[in-house]
Amino acid sequence: MLIQRVEDTLVCTTRHEGLGHMHLRIVRDAKGSLSVAVDPVGAHKGNWVFTVSGSAARYAAQNFEILTDLTICGIIDHWDEAEGPGKN
Repeated sequence: MLIQRVEDTLVCTTRHEGLGHMHLRIVRDAKGSLSVAVDPVGAHKGNWVFTVSGSAARYAAQNFEILTDLTICGIIDHWDEAEGPGKN
């Protein structure tokens, strides 16, 4: 699992049916890399979230048929990046 920040929503009017009707979010990791994650929990821009990747991402999407390798599993209620791991 990774802690990432939601940067924006990704809108795709045409998409593979394997994505279903899942919301797509652009997330940024601690190194600044951007990725796209499916979002079954309703995260918004600016939210800190935790994500899972690989086959676990399909389970977390609540539908093993969804084509994803990154899924937002939860919205973090409080996270101060300045106090995160390795910042002490």
